Amino acid sequence: MKPLKGIRVIDLSKVLAGPLCAQYLGDMGAEIIKIEPPGIGDDTRAWLPKTEGESATFMSVNHNKRSLALDLKSPKGQAVLHRLVKDADVVIQGFGTGTAQRLNVDYETLKAINPRIVYCEISGYGRDGPLGKEPGYDVMLQAFGGLVSTIGQLNGEYSRVSFSPVDLGTGMHASAGICAALLHQQRTGEGVYVEVSLLDTAVGYMVYMAHNYWSSGKVPKPMGTGHPSLCPYKMFQTADGHVMLGVANDRAWRKFCDVAGMQAFVDDPKFATNADRVTNFDETNTLVAQYMLHKTTDEWITQLRDLGVPVAPIHTLDQTLSNEQVLARDVVTTSHHPTVGTLNHVSYPVTFNHQKRGPELVPPLLGQHSREILLERGFSATEVADLLQEGVVEQGAH
Repeated sequence: MKPLKGIRVIDLSKVLAGPLCAQYLGDMGAEIIKIEPPGIGDDTRAWLPKTEGESATFMSVNHNKRSLALDLKSPKGQAVLHRLVKDADVVIQGFGTGTAQRLNVDYETLKAINPRIVYCEISGYGRDGPLGKEPGYDVMLQAFGGLVSTIGQLNGEYSRVSFSPVDLGTGMHASAGICAALLHQQRTGEGVYVEVSLLDTAVGYMVYMAHNYWSSGKVPKPMGTGHPSLCPYKMFQTADGHVMLGVANDRAWRKFCDVAGMQAFVDDPKFATNADRVTNFDETNTLVAQYMLHKTTDEWITQLRDLGVPVAPIHTLDQTLSNEQVLARDVVTTSHHPTVGTLNHVSYPVTFNHQKRGPELVPPLLGQHSREILLERGFSATEVADLLQEGVVEQGAH
């Protein structure tokens, strides 16, 4: 089952948020035409590391797409795009403020060509408000949105989240918004302007912390791996490593104490309930830390899992990617790339009807499908040849 089969998407975006959004739509069956500047392509094509000249970052968010290298700065390039938009369903763009208007690919222009178009615009701080013209970068929005101020060790340096969650989360929100807009489009025949921003995503991540602040008046601060509302709920050192322990309720506390040999503390007034343990946060964690040193990581994981107490090893990324549970669920799949050879993929995190996961198209080479796309969309062979000759379109390697 491919729920978006038959949906045609024109992806004008670059870097992470927009490309991830389009990739997810492609994973759900949509046809994705990725528009890239000739000779340059998406910015991430230049990012390191590379394998056989292909950027790992680019390949991570651009499978299930075909690439059309098109010069949108030229009037003829814009005319080509306008023809493509006539029978498209979705356009995604993440240009800086004013750029879409200069390139004649803004919503009002494309809506006049195709009133049914679902047009998704991605920006840093949103298009309105006093910072509406500011460019958006993941780490800047982590800082501006309050994330960085809550991450790190108590009384230590702040830290950023390592994997660009604001960019990736914005792409996820964009794909959900587009799917909802497509439903409206198909019910009413009307187009939809969909807007997402890195700012909205960043603040959205803080939702329960914001409510905790409004309730308590306490500004959240870095807690390492700890949790402000649950205790003990953090990483602990073991006899030979570390584990993440999650005593999420009082039943789990009693079970944990049985395994840890802490029966004497089960009903202690300072530790009996989660509220007691949070009130005595430091004392609880100090006590638990002493007992956690009595067993190895494997012993803790085996014994606590048997009782249903949440616990997990601290995996490095290579351990995660090769883990039997990850592989059993096809979270990691492989395909064959024309230059890279065997290529690994992280799968779309949703399955339909228990179907096996994996991309149908590998990440494209720059302009790999330019001629193919234009001929399919009704351009004559002569028109395509002229566009290639004039440099408006570039045909890449197959």
